[in-house]
Amino acid sequence: MQRILLTLFFGLLALAAQAQDVLTKQNGEEVQVKVLEITPTEVHYKRFDYLDGPLIIVRKADVFMIRYANGTKELFGATTVPTGPTPGKTAPPSGATVPGDEESAYEEVHLGGPRIGVTVLAGGVADRARSEYSVKPFLTQFGWQFETRIFRLPNGTSGLVELVPLIGGLEQNKFVPSLNALVGIRGPKGLEFGLGPNVSPLSASIVLAVGTSFRSHGVNFPVNFAVVPGNGGARFSLLFGFNSRRN
Repeated sequence: MQRILLTLFFGLLALAAQAQDVLTKQNGEEVQVKVLEITPTEVHYKRFDYLDGPLIIVRKADVFMIRYANGTKELFGATTVPTGPTPGKTAPPSGATVPGDEESAYEEVHLGGPRIGVTVLAGGVADRARSEYSVKPFLTQFGWQFETRIFRLPNGTSGLVELVPLIGGLEQNKFVPSLNALVGIRGPKGLEFGLGPNVSPLSASIVLAVGTSFRSHGVNFPVNFAVVPGNGGARFSLLFGFNSRRN
């Protein structure tokens, strides 16, 4: 009798472990959930470890796949690329690839939101700022981030183009504008880096930025550290903010 009870107990544990759905987001994050409803634009679910908790709603476009408790899978946002020639186009010779003739598997995504932070000037940049502009080497920064995601690979890696105009020195009653244009890569876990030109009255140089993004309820919270060398010194900036889709 004891052996039968143990067998039933472990059998129930195995069934309970499999009674959960697994939702995989477009950024690669996996969440153990109980799916309640799927509409044409949204997925409604509750966290499996907190079934008495609040109902969570995510956009269907942010979901890559759902693996249900019975083992079946449902893919979302998958794009089928036709293998035959497109009507009106001549198929390239066998084995040849003509860029631009294939159907695009990715669409642009535009993000935008405020950025705030601080900049520290060092070396010759700090000396020039102090002597020519009467600017102290510690500045606050306020600006806006315009981001365009050019592509997204199946593993979650994304190609980005960012434009970040900033205004610094307002706490010193100064107006020190700067403009940053970066081309970068974001990994499936949110880690990102970018490189591009930086222009300001203090110097014109190259900016190197690294950072990450946290996502909650459809809103991104980016945190970035940037270095701009030049004029015998450098500028170090720490920026954070939030953004969301603009289309």
